[in-house]
Amino acid sequence: MQAISQLTRIKPRCVKTLLNSTNQLWTVTVTSKFCGVRNTNEVPEKDDSLEAERKLSIEIDDLKKEVETLNNKTRELDDKYKRALADGENLRRRLTKQIEDAKLFGIQGFCKDLLEVADILGHATEAVPKEEISDKNPHLKNLYEGLTMTKAQLNQVFKRHGLEQVNPLNEKFNPNLHEALFQQEVQNVEPNTIVVVSKIGYKLHERCIRPALVGVAKG
Repeated sequence: MQAISQLTRIKPRCVKTLLNSTNQLWTVTVTSKFCGVRNTNEVPEKDDSLEAERKLSIEIDDLKKEVETLNNKTRELDDKYKRALADGENLRRRLTKQIEDAKLFGIQGFCKDLLEVADILGHATEAVPKEEISDKNPHLKNLYEGLTMTKAQLNQVFKRHGLEQVNPLNEKFNPNLHEALFQQEVQNVEPNTIVVVSKIGYKLHERCIRPALVGVAKG
């Protein structure tokens, strides 16, 4: 500090750089009224703090943008996931319905073929003269009884498998179950009432596989 004590002999406005006993660099500024000593190794703390705050603010903004992007992706993936679940559930229901329909209506073609057999049996029994059915004519009686039993057994098989007759005499016309062949005027009968059944229809588990052929009262 001996060098500093000699500052009184330095001319005004002169700047001297001195080295103290600890080898630190000091800058000495001398004026006519004030003599000060400043450590040139000191770093301004205020500028560093502002720079750190600026970097932190930038990082926060980047993180906010990244969070928003991830949220958007999450919402998009969640929407796709829910749609996929809905599509899968709809597909499962359709396949289940198709399997059930296949079990119920898999015999539909076979039933349609048997309907012709039932029609022939019906025509055969109706063609036998009722007055001729007696013990005096045992062959005709046995034939008629055999046809009647066969028809009854066939109807039981139809019913067991869900096949039912549609005989809509005196019922209202239903286009889903009936097919109108003609119209005729009939007194004391409401319009669209079935007055003639030309051919019996059939439905399999409530599905019409053959409409009944009918005549309808004219309005």
